[in-house]
Amino acid sequence: MSVAIDEKIQQHGSTKDEESSLWTRLKSGTRDTHGRLDNRIMEGRPFESVERYGDFVLMQHDFHMLVSPLYQHEELAPLLPDLKIRDRISKIEQDLFDLDRAVPVRETPHVYQVDVPTSLGWLYVAEGSNLGAAFLLKSAQKLGLSDQHGARHLGGAPEGRGLHWKKFTAALDAIALTAEQEARVIAGANEAFSTVLGLVEKRLFARGAD
Repeated sequence: MSVAIDEKIQQHGSTKDEESSLWTRLKSGTRDTHGRLDNRIMEGRPFESVERYGDFVLMQHDFHMLVSPLYQHEELAPLLPDLKIRDRISKIEQDLFDLDRAVPVRETPHVYQVDVPTSLGWLYVAEGSNLGAAFLLKSAQKLGLSDQHGARHLGGAPEGRGLHWKKFTAALDAIALTAEQEARVIAGANEAFSTVLGLVEKRLFARGAD
């Protein structure tokens, strides 16, 4: 299976200022869906106990099962260097093992077959979640967990979260997109945020937040 590409997408070497940066337009275009997701996660009290945190990690696994194939896809790799090593699914599975939670069987996700602009939107959401995970890691540490046990997927890259994110957004900005393609990137990101919101409901609220 492969990501469907119905148009030519190229890289270019020009440097964009912040106002013309794709990732800043992504941030603006997803502010509402992102905000709803953040609020709902906190309402689910994922760091109230190790058990509830385990539910949160299951939610993370649900989402990363959807995006993991994109990290490994050969047609996306040339657009986003070091993409493969950014995949966090293995760390999430190790966290579940640390927490004595069953690891769901990986399935072939529908997102694997979406087009490249949409895929970029999903990857933006996945990468952005790692940038913002620093405060989540601090909360996990209060439960006795760490980036070496139980909260591995919340740990930062060896080079630092900021630089890791900057490299991703620089590569994203170096992709030449038409206005229509860019709209699909933003739509893909909103779709990803909405998908995670549904997963939050499933894992953190299905049995009640009490």
